[in-house]
Amino acid sequence: MNTQRIDKWLWAARFFKTRSIASDEIGKNRVQVNGQNAKASREVKAGDTVQLRQGAVQSTVQVLGVSGVRGPAPAAQLLYEETAESITLRQKAAEMNRLAREPALSIEQGRPTKHDRRQIQKDWDDRWSAKAVW
Repeated sequence: MNTQRIDKWLWAARFFKTRSIASDEIGKNRVQVNGQNAKASREVKAGDTVQLRQGAVQSTVQVLGVSGVRGPAPAAQLLYEETAESITLRQKAAEMNRLAREPALSIEQGRPTKHDRRQIQKDWDDRWSAKAVW
């Protein structure tokens, strides 16, 4: 076995939990092989360069081998090697995130629901009522 589908390789190398998740990420153009957007059926072989994005993390790896099965994590790590530039960029991003988090990440929910809005309004009216309390 010299080549393998990219979605199967990403699954076997443990970048994604399932092949369907790997296929979805490939379909969203978050995976490139040798600088070109890949399709799930794209074949990869030893020596190819794969760039992938998982959330905010961008990684560039060199394919060292292919495997037909999803093995344990130590065996999966033998299928690829992360480039030195990718490691330094990932460490810089982690340091930036540690020093100053993105403000939008602190938002736990979106807009308040109708029930939440009414509760906020009720609390506001009770607190700042213009009614005279004698």
